[in-house]
Amino acid sequence: MSEKLKILLASPRGFCAGVERAIEIVDRALERYGPPVYVRHEIVHNKHVVDSLKAKGAVFVEEVDDIPEGAHAIFSAHGVAASVVEAARTRGLEVVDATCPLVSKVHKEGQNHAKKGREVILIGHAGHPEVEGTRGQIPGGVLIVNTVGDAKDLQVADPDQLSYVTQTTLSVDDTRDVIEALKARFPNIIGPDVKDICYATQNRQDAVRALAPQVDLLLVVGAQNSSNSNRLRDLGEAMGKPSYLIADCDDLDAEWLEDVSAVGITAGASAPEELVQGVISCLADFGVIDVERLTGVEENVTFKLPRELSDDGAGGVAGAVD
Repeated sequence: MSEKLKILLASPRGFCAGVERAIEIVDRALERYGPPVYVRHEIVHNKHVVDSLKAKGAVFVEEVDDIPEGAHAIFSAHGVAASVVEAARTRGLEVVDATCPLVSKVHKEGQNHAKKGREVILIGHAGHPEVEGTRGQIPGGVLIVNTVGDAKDLQVADPDQLSYVTQTTLSVDDTRDVIEALKARFPNIIGPDVKDICYATQNRQDAVRALAPQVDLLLVVGAQNSSNSNRLRDLGEAMGKPSYLIADCDDLDAEWLEDVSAVGITAGASAPEELVQGVISCLADFGVIDVERLTGVEENVTFKLPRELSDDGAGGVAGAVD
């Protein structure tokens, strides 16, 4: 590490409007109904957020069968399969759906394609909660592809009756090659406009592209199971910079700072800003630092809260300018 370490902060970074909304939903449900409130799966992929909500009285479970009959239950921001919705109804649960509106939009697009007789291809990572939820929301299921190779090997029922949707935590750049491979094989395939891609995913990747050329090392604050955080780390590596995904300052390794004069920091869409500030404080323990925030896209997206939790029946949560 040089005598003075320059720290450049990506902008935007951290919480997106969908994550802000999901956390606000749990907070408001606890205030309105009192603890315990049950949440199926992690509300967002971040242990610090989950632990904070646990301390307030939220109980996180794997499946709705783990929730007492008639209790208040919340679905995570990643969305759930129709079978999960039905299971909750069967148990008489009072459900509040925290599914990100952009994920719900993908569900509706897929459902509309299926109604028109088109086979639906989902570009995403098999096993990811969002992908599993989307798969279970589309009648007849979906074909999952993740790579260009998957697209080339795909077997379909009718090449002229195909459509595709994408996992929201993949950017335009993440999906471009796969979409091009699908279109090359199936010229009549139908898919969404690029503007339907999650704004937060694309903005955070664009911010890393602007940041990486100016630093010797990239730190991405986020969870290991966060898809968008992993993509940010991958992007930094692809740009030739040593890049590490860390949960918080405890994951910092002093050896990373050898011969480093400038560090770039960003955060995944489910990582709170307090973790970024914690990393900066830890870096200050190694020596003198100079912190600079880069300019970037100003995010002013607003998503409405569920009617049952809004103060006026039509509340909303604005995306932070991260």
